[in-house]
Amino acid sequence: MPKKKIKKIRGSRYCGQGVKGGRGGGSRGGRGNAGVCKHHYIKALLEGREMGKRGFTPPYRSEKSTMNVGELDELAERLIAEGKAERRGDAVFIDLTRLGVDKLLGGGSVRRKLIVSVPEASERARAKIERVGGELVIGGAA
Repeated sequence: MPKKKIKKIRGSRYCGQGVKGGRGGGSRGGRGNAGVCKHHYIKALLEGREMGKRGFTPPYRSEKSTMNVGELDELAERLIAEGKAERRGDAVFIDLTRLGVDKLLGGGSVRRKLIVSVPEASERARAKIERVGGELVIGGAA
């Protein structure tokens, strides 16, 4: 079998690269993600790499999870069946902190009496719940 070229080259001083030829990332067009917007564009495109920057997220902003009172009214029976809400007389008690909701908003309509415990709520949500005889507990559990 014929010798491979690399076998021939090993043992020579610069392995066929010249004095500085094998050093650095120049012979391969840079190291890592270098050139993905320029000379390695097609390669990066085929690999599905994202290029460039994508927006800015301020460090002080936190996303709050919200729910409308209309959704809560529709989900009440299902939450009772799943054990995530309970009946207290003719009202339904729902602790939204256990469900991972941070704020109750006033969208939709309320038909049943609700006692809701939530960290924050809008004025419209409070008004709609109290209009049908319910109660809104801000902060701790009722």
